[in-house]
Amino acid sequence: MKIAFIGLGNMGGPMAHNLHKAGHEVRAFDLSQPARDKLAADGVPIAADAKAAVAGAEVVISMLPASQHVEGLFLGAGELLAQLPAGTLIIDCSTIAAATSRKVAEAAKAKGVAFIDAPVSGGTGGAIAGTLTFMVGGDAADLDRARPVLEKMGANIFHAGSVGAGQTAKICNNMLLGILMAGTSEAIALGVANGLDPKVLSEIMRRSSGGNWALEKYNPFPGVMETAPASKGYAGGFGTDLMLKDLGLAQENAMAVKAATPLGGMARNLYAAHSLAGHGGLDFSSIIKMVQKG
Repeated sequence: MKIAFIGLGNMGGPMAHNLHKAGHEVRAFDLSQPARDKLAADGVPIAADAKAAVAGAEVVISMLPASQHVEGLFLGAGELLAQLPAGTLIIDCSTIAAATSRKVAEAAKAKGVAFIDAPVSGGTGGAIAGTLTFMVGGDAADLDRARPVLEKMGANIFHAGSVGAGQTAKICNNMLLGILMAGTSEAIALGVANGLDPKVLSEIMRRSSGGNWALEKYNPFPGVMETAPASKGYAGGFGTDLMLKDLGLAQENAMAVKAATPLGGMARNLYAAHSLAGHGGLDFSSIIKMVQKG
């Protein structure tokens, strides 16, 4: 299948590479030269620009940082949507506002182009291993078309509902992730302040009622889990500013539907303060720095 992949960051690059390894005819593009060079070194053809990437593509996948980037790509000055023939399928894997997904989907539908929002969970490790979870919003028929492509990048595919539902599911998940990472960090920091070994404490909590994904896969304390960003200077992974963006989306959504999210709001404020302290580019698990004793 001919696939255009736009957005080759920490998540998009490995996802495009997995499609290439699976035998799909992938043409990729990113504004970042280092991102393009990295994927080119893996043998993936790189297009000169986004328009060149989508030429002749049956499926267009986007993995971009925020709502404005997705809207700008498809509806902005570049008018990429105008280049796509009827029958093309757009799979947007970005985490953005559900309203933006619906706006792009509506414009796509007017041109006979199918659109699904399919944000992911699983981190960079899942992107590399091809074990991501996809949360999909859109028509069931469009998901059926997308499934053979998504299966080469992920292990779990959930149909959350109509267009935008995938984004709503994703911000609920990431709001919880931000809360539990902050709570896990507090608990580990408290134990360490009392002289406990962070590895021993983490294992105790992992096997007890406080067990959660952070303790299983993404421990925030350096040296506890070799594969976690915490043991790599908090490099790579999922950036603090990206978590802040997602927590902001959750709060915007909560205000729109008049839902109470007090812990989500507190988590957003914590990550905002952490970012303002100069840690926006570090992995979000670096939030533990806010509560560690000096």
